[in-house]
Amino acid sequence: MAIILDSLLPLSRPTLPARLSTPFPPPASCLCTRRNQSFQAFSIPRRNAMALILSTYIFSEVGLHDNIAFAEPSVGFREYIDTFDGYSLKYPQNWIQVRGAGADIFFRDPYVLDENLSVELSSPSSSRYKTVEDLGPPEEAGKKVLKQYLTEFMSTRLGVRRESNILSTSSRVADDGKLYYQVEVNIKSYANTNELAVMPQDRVPRLEWNRRYLSVLGVENNRLYELRLQTPESVFVEEENDLRQVMDSFRVNKVAG
Repeated sequence: MAIILDSLLPLSRPTLPARLSTPFPPPASCLCTRRNQSFQAFSIPRRNAMALILSTYIFSEVGLHDNIAFAEPSVGFREYIDTFDGYSLKYPQNWIQVRGAGADIFFRDPYVLDENLSVELSSPSSSRYKTVEDLGPPEEAGKKVLKQYLTEFMSTRLGVRRESNILSTSSRVADDGKLYYQVEVNIKSYANTNELAVMPQDRVPRLEWNRRYLSVLGVENNRLYELRLQTPESVFVEEENDLRQVMDSFRVNKVAG
């Protein structure tokens, strides 16, 4: 059974008409799943550039007075609770769920296609984690996370190389009393403009993408849980507050039975 509760925070400025500021509805696939999952919506202010452009255009066309104040549209968050595997998180309300992505759950931004989140779980039959400290200190966990990313991004294309570095590692005890590790890495991908060229000067490397990866690691039910967030560095500053709220919301929960 799916439950959606909306809770709007008071705004300091007048808001747009409801038909313009209403957030995207949840995808139908989120309402019916193979597991007993629940969704709850929590709204907080968040800029949605496309909605703002559209609303500005509409009001300019109908000739409204200059003293009308435009509020930033609120996107907010929904809470995703997986009682079958034992974890929960909040995600931006306008992100859409993508099935068949290989992760346990996968959401992405409908406009910035390189911005997404996923959750990876270790196998319950082959892992016997007792605490996230089984990975070592946060610095060691960060190296393992980066190594895993680079392994997944290995390419057989000629002239492709990756540059990477660990930006930060940390640990925190959340309000559930459990220890979580947080890891941030940057990875850049370069490719030659002409990988088949004979002369080195004809193989000029160009930047393909530059992304930040944020991971939250937790242990419960003898399994390692990893929340993964991916975003282009070009939009990270703008989206950082929302992404960190997603990170802070991640919880691992005991599964009954």
